[in-house]
Amino acid sequence: MPKSLAAWLSYIERLHTKPIVLGLDRVKSMVDRVHLAPTFPIITVAGTNGKGSCCAMLERIYGEAGYRVGCYTSPHLLRYNERVRINGSEVSDADLCAAFAAIETARVGADDHPIALTYFEIGTLAAMWHFMQSGIDVAILEIGLGGRLDAVNAFEPSCAIVTSVDLDHQDFLGDTREEIGYEKSGVYRQSIPAICGEKNPPASLLTYAKEIQADLKCVHQDFDYQLTVEGWQYLSAGKIVYTLPMPALQGAYQLNNAACAIAAIESLQSSLPVTAKSMAEALRQVTLAGRFQTVSQSPWVVLDVAHNPHAARALSDNLKLSQIQKTGKTFAVFAMLADKDIRGVVEAVKADIDLWYVASIDDVRGASATDVATIITEVQPSAVVKIFDRAEAAYLQACIDIEACIDYAENDKIVVFGSFFTVSSVMQSLIIAQSPPLRKQ
Repeated sequence: MPKSLAAWLSYIERLHTKPIVLGLDRVKSMVDRVHLAPTFPIITVAGTNGKGSCCAMLERIYGEAGYRVGCYTSPHLLRYNERVRINGSEVSDADLCAAFAAIETARVGADDHPIALTYFEIGTLAAMWHFMQSGIDVAILEIGLGGRLDAVNAFEPSCAIVTSVDLDHQDFLGDTREEIGYEKSGVYRQSIPAICGEKNPPASLLTYAKEIQADLKCVHQDFDYQLTVEGWQYLSAGKIVYTLPMPALQGAYQLNNAACAIAAIESLQSSLPVTAKSMAEALRQVTLAGRFQTVSQSPWVVLDVAHNPHAARALSDNLKLSQIQKTGKTFAVFAMLADKDIRGVVEAVKADIDLWYVASIDDVRGASATDVATIITEVQPSAVVKIFDRAEAAYLQACIDIEACIDYAENDKIVVFGSFFTVSSVMQSLIIAQSPPLRKQ
């Protein structure tokens, strides 16, 4: 078997001919082979956007309350270890290798008839195996794609959340919100708390929840939130339950994610009690890389993994609502995957961008910088666009150009967005440089 984490990751990438194959039969067969029958509560989190933030809040809140918390998310930005955490700490290479070895032994089987599994399926099984070995109190599991046929959905939740429903991954989930809503609602279970954070839920989601008799609770109906002078309030059945500080995660939309997290926690209070004090302290401290993350203030540099129109609209709202004055220029470092709605993302943010630094993504799914630039100029004929081979090169040039501006203003900003690949590339370049972005002297 492979001897290092890097070797394991390379090995499991080659085990299946396709990177994504939806379906639960293979994973459920493996669950039986490995005897993965967790006794701890599981909270499953699905959604077009917001599920990573919701997971981060749940992880932090339960940790603050004194529980031993396992959290499985995807994708990662810098290290695979980011995907599997216990009490907020990344699992070690050695522990991941042990988990992969256990899954591989079961996958091959005594009769040497291996079950074909994808990279994500093996990762999901390995994460659960490790959580069971580690004696956790609660697991937070993020759906990778969709919900109904995602590998994570092979495990029975004590509560399931759908944070939002919008168009993304249409090749796998369908071309309409109704089709996508149905796929995401597949994480719900009969009589189990089913939290819906989508303000306008598709009929397909509501119908499915009713058919299976899930304990459905929808935002703005069964639970809600409202701003206060110093923070926000969580409401249930129209009554104020908690008065809490604003989440440390930036963006007005984070209140919706926070409300979903609190609704889930409330539904499990009898088995996993949490105090308002723990909620408040956790929300003050919660972090999540790549979600409207500021890495410099002079110039202001923000990283955001926004990779679909829904997330791009949220990014646009954040830029408008930020404390940075609107007089500054915005330099966009932008790269996307070819199977995403590039035109829709550009449409969502075009009014916020002054200069585009467009890069290619070095991945089989990556869109070329030339193709992306063509779409930008079609949407915005007057756009100023520069083309680069790599996102880190685009970012470096944006730093140089922002410094060289004759009318440079402290409010000028660089926004890195378009995909996890884009943000990851720039984050790696920042680490290698071991210094902040170029600054005005």
